[in-house]
Amino acid sequence: MTLFLLAIVPVFVIIFYVYIKDKHEKEPTRLLFYNFMLGAIVSVTITTLLYIIIETPLPLNNQDSIFEQFIKAFFVVGLSEEFSKYIIIRYYSQPNEDYNEPFDGIVYAVMVSMGFAATENIMYVLQGGMEVAIIRAFTAVPAHATFAILMGYFMGKAKFSKNRVVLNLTGLFLAVLFHGAYDFFLFIDFVPGIWIGAFVSLFIGFLLSRRAIRRHQNISYFRPK
Repeated sequence: MTLFLLAIVPVFVIIFYVYIKDKHEKEPTRLLFYNFMLGAIVSVTITTLLYIIIETPLPLNNQDSIFEQFIKAFFVVGLSEEFSKYIIIRYYSQPNEDYNEPFDGIVYAVMVSMGFAATENIMYVLQGGMEVAIIRAFTAVPAHATFAILMGYFMGKAKFSKNRVVLNLTGLFLAVLFHGAYDFFLFIDFVPGIWIGAFVSLFIGFLLSRRAIRRHQNISYFRPK
């Protein structure tokens, strides 16, 4: 039970943080819950299927190959995981009538992503123990939130723009780019000190996420005039 709580607490801390940042018009609790559960179950299932589809034809067996780890980071892991979240946001969250301002893109993207992160984190923590729980609470879980905010920023703009396709795909691209970069630097740990790149990319993503949140807060349709 302790490990389970350690796995899910950072997820709900991030959810609460984003929820209070939605200052001008809160989203329905029911819809937030549905998005979270879709991320926890459907997104994880889609990711697993995509892993199999992408990995099967690729001979990614050399752990010391920078090129193979690049493919694994950006296309096997980054693209599979972010695309599985994107599908839910694009075809479930975005069409909903309660998705009625740009900031909602961030809120629903984070809910889906935190659902995914919760399932993933529970599996890793129950297997790896307390040390893994503590490390992931300050790395992997915030990383998933950062990728979600970057995606959600553009998907929030997309619903209210004529360039919906371009903006939606821009959000997906940025999420994959930062996710891939984060994982890539961790995967090539056989290069001394290269792991620092993962935290540099995460820090940049964090700064961009803070800016994204502020921008959508400032243009909220429900902000008092």
